[in-house]
Amino acid sequence: MSRQRVIIMGAAGRDFHNFNVYFRDNAAFDVVAFTATQIPNIDGRTYPAKLAGGRYPKGIPIHPESDLVKLIRSLKADQVVFAYSDVSHETVMHKASQVLAAGADFHLMGARTTQIKSSKPVVSVCAARTGSGKSQTSRRVAELLIARGYKVAAIRHPMPYGNLVKQAVQRFASYKDLAAQNCTIEEREEYEPHIDRGILVYAGVDYERILRQAEAEVDIILWDGGNNDLSFYHSDVLIVVVDSHRPGHELSYHPGETNLLMADVVVINKVDTANRDDVMAVRENVRSRNPDAILIEAASPIFVEDPAAIRGKRVLVVEDGPTLTHGEMAYGAGWVAARRFGAADIIDPRPFANGTISETYARYPTTGNVLPAMGYGDKQMRELERTINRSDADLVLIGTPIDLGRLLKLNKPSQRIRYELQEIGKPTLAEVLAKRFPAR
Repeated sequence: MSRQRVIIMGAAGRDFHNFNVYFRDNAAFDVVAFTATQIPNIDGRTYPAKLAGGRYPKGIPIHPESDLVKLIRSLKADQVVFAYSDVSHETVMHKASQVLAAGADFHLMGARTTQIKSSKPVVSVCAARTGSGKSQTSRRVAELLIARGYKVAAIRHPMPYGNLVKQAVQRFASYKDLAAQNCTIEEREEYEPHIDRGILVYAGVDYERILRQAEAEVDIILWDGGNNDLSFYHSDVLIVVVDSHRPGHELSYHPGETNLLMADVVVINKVDTANRDDVMAVRENVRSRNPDAILIEAASPIFVEDPAAIRGKRVLVVEDGPTLTHGEMAYGAGWVAARRFGAADIIDPRPFANGTISETYARYPTTGNVLPAMGYGDKQMRELERTINRSDADLVLIGTPIDLGRLLKLNKPSQRIRYELQEIGKPTLAEVLAKRFPAR
């Protein structure tokens, strides 16, 4: 039988992982191309031969997803593997229809064929949607495990936007490591809060190698999932965060619903700021789909440095980029803080946007009067900086997990908005983890 010719649709994360663990050394398949979407400036590259293995001496080209139908025909592809996350079920099926109409099979890969088994216990924190509160949940889990006497490494979902060979295995223990790896704003948002707590962070491209290196250093692996992707590792405890501000999304996005169905623990987050009917709807959806899961309700309380300084000011709100873009939220913690602490006006950043920041608003029209913290490389970081500095705001509220003031030269005062996970009622994450991991 001839080998199947495969195209993998991705966004520089799940696509590379699926290739590495299933296709790289599989003589039944030839991967003839990747396609790329969601993240800027990741198409037009090549998955390098050094990572692709001996069967691919020239590497594998990465094309824009917009070329998919043309590629299926020109490359005579037999199947297309859909390998990125945080997309609606309807969108996935529209993609499937395009692939089937072009003559190829459409393939989704699950946990059995893509998860790696660790020699150490694995706690995975995943989500139903981007922006649900997974990052603060991961931080809370890490703190609880450390308090019980365990050494923990957070292995973060991939964000390989630079040199893929150099980024194959990344280890971060300090801010110097972040600078040495030329980390983007999005990467820093995920890594810095762990580093601030003394937690090792691993990331990269080859998650088998990453896991084996981390296992040599720690007692427990914490999978810190990105978007709403499945964990790359077989999990001893799977915690899934759902968002009470987006009722119904936990059932209608891929692969968030899969995470919900697999979850051992479901955290319903932001119950303090959501409509009570929405909280009840999410709770009922969780119970109806996964009645055996342990259910925890939580808040993401907001902390600011000087609440009085916000009152009466015209503020520019900067929010986490992915939450607003493929997460489809119109606002985040910064907008909530501006309203709560009496800002006179939340100004619209669009008139001041330039370059790819303007393009981001055009591509994601659901974004509200807030500025997505796009920073995929130096050029985009400078465009973000110019957008902020051109605005006529009195104050900048930074609702991202890091202090952008350290990375950007701002010409106006700024305040950071911090948020952490706070369980409400019983059971708590501490109680759940204590049953699985006895104190040392």
